[in-house]
Amino acid sequence: MRTSRGRGARGRLARVDRLERVERVERMERTGSGEQDAVQQPGDEPDSGGTGSGTRTDARKELGPGTAGGTGPGAGKGAGSGKEPRSSGLGPLASFAYTAADEEKQRGVRRMKLTATGLLLLVALVYVLATWAEHSGVKGWPGYVAAAAEAGMVGALADWFAVTALFRRPLGLPIPHTAIIPTKKDQLGQSLGSFVGENFLSGDVIRDRIHALGVGRRVGAWLSEPAHADRVTAELATALRGALTVLRDYDVQAVVGEAITRRANAAEVGPGLGKMLERVVEDGGHRKVVDLVCVRAHDWLVEHGDSVMDAVQGGAPGWTPRFVDKRVGERVYKELLRFVTEMRDMPGHPARGSIDTFLTDFAADLQSDSDTRARVERLKSEILGRGEVQDVIASAWSSVRTMILAAAEDERSELRLRARASLMSLGAKLASDERLQGKLDGWLEDAAVYVVTTYRAEITSLISETVAGWDADQTSKKIEAHIGRDLQFIRINGTVVGALAGLAIHTVSRALGG
Repeated sequence: MRTSRGRGARGRLARVDRLERVERVERMERTGSGEQDAVQQPGDEPDSGGTGSGTRTDARKELGPGTAGGTGPGAGKGAGSGKEPRSSGLGPLASFAYTAADEEKQRGVRRMKLTATGLLLLVALVYVLATWAEHSGVKGWPGYVAAAAEAGMVGALADWFAVTALFRRPLGLPIPHTAIIPTKKDQLGQSLGSFVGENFLSGDVIRDRIHALGVGRRVGAWLSEPAHADRVTAELATALRGALTVLRDYDVQAVVGEAITRRANAAEVGPGLGKMLERVVEDGGHRKVVDLVCVRAHDWLVEHGDSVMDAVQGGAPGWTPRFVDKRVGERVYKELLRFVTEMRDMPGHPARGSIDTFLTDFAADLQSDSDTRARVERLKSEILGRGEVQDVIASAWSSVRTMILAAAEDERSELRLRARASLMSLGAKLASDERLQGKLDGWLEDAAVYVVTTYRAEITSLISETVAGWDADQTSKKIEAHIGRDLQFIRINGTVVGALAGLAIHTVSRALGG
C-alpha cells in the first residue's frame, strides 16, 4: 500500500512538472523566442524551458498527443489540469511587445537604480564615519549625523523593499505579498475592467461627455470648409471603388435580375402604359414618330418600286394577260406612293387622324378593358421570360458599375461634384441650425449609450482577458521599464526624508533630555 501511494504521488508530481513545462513552452510561443533573446539582459540566466525549437519539441513529445499538440481533444494548457481557459475559447492573447524604446527606458531605470543604491551606500558610509567619530570621543555633531544617516538607511531600505516587491520577490525570498504584478496580474486586470466599466462606461457619463463635445456643431463647421468636403468626397469615392471591387458581378447581376423580374411581374403595366400613351397623344408627341414612319416609308417605296410592282404582278391570276398585270402593278404602286407622299406632306391628312383615334382608343383600352390588359400582361411575361431579355437585365449592372467607377475616379465628375456640394450644404446647415445639431447629438448619445450599456460586460472582459493573456514576466518587465525610473526616485526621496526625519527625532529627543 505504501509503495502504491508513493508511486501515485511521484506520478502526480511528474504530471505537474510536465504541465508546468508545457505552460512555459506556450508562453514562449506567445511572446516569441527571438523576442525573449532580444530583451534578455547580460548576466540573466536563461529560462529553464529553453528558447530553441528543439526544447519545445522535446517538451511536447514528452507529454504525448492530446496534451501539448493543440490539435487533439483536450489539447492546450487547460487539458487535464482541471483549469478553465481564461479567454473563453478565444485562444491565448498576445503579450506585450518589448521594443527597442522599452530597452532604452530600461537602461534609464538601471541608471536610476545605481543612483539610488549609491546614495544608500553614501549614507551608510556617513553613518559609519559619524559613529566612529562619536566613539572616538568627538562630541556634538557626530550624534546628529549618525542619527540622520541611520534613519536615511532605514528609509532607503524600506522603499527599496516596497519598490522591488512590486515586480519580484526581494532577494528571491518567498515573502508574502511580494511580486505583486506577476502574481496579481489577473486580479489587477479584472479590477481595471470593473473600474473602467463603473466609472467610464456608464450611460450618464457617456451622454454628458458627448453632449459637452457638441459633435453636431463641430462636424458642421468642419464639413462646411471646401478642403474638408473634398477630403470626405475622396474618401467616399475610395470606399465606393473598394466596395464595387469586392462585389462579385455574378452575384449582383443575379440579385438585380431577380429584383427587376419580380417587380415587373408583380406590377400590372397595362394601366400605366395606357396613361402614358394618353398623355403622349394629347401632347402630340406621337406625331414626330408618324412623320418619321411616313418619311421612311416614302423613301423605301421610291427605292424599291420595282419590288412592289413585281409583288403585285406576282399575285395576279394566271389567266390575265401580262400587260394587264403590269398596268395594275404600276397603278397600285403609284397610288400607294401618292398616299404615303400626301400623308407625309399633309399634317391634317385623314390617315393621321385615324392614327390619333386608334392610339386614343388603345390607351383607353389599356386602362379599362380587361381583355386588352390581360393580353398585355401575357405579352409582358413572355418578353421577361426570354433569355435575351434576362441577359440584358443582368448586364445592366455591368453598365452601372462601369459608370459609377468612372464617376468615382474622376474628380470633376458630376457625381463627385454633387456629393461635394451636398456635404458642404449639410455642413453649413449643421453649423447654423441648433435644432439639427440637437437631433444629431441626440442620435449619437442614444447610440453610444445603447452600445455601452448593452456591451459593457464584453468591453470590460476584453480588458481583463487581455491582461490575463499577457505573460507575467514580460508584463512586469515592461511596466518596470515605463515607471521604474520614477519609482527609483521614491528610494531617493525615502533616503532623504528618512534622514531628515531621523535628524528631527534625534534633535527633539536631545532637546527633551534624551
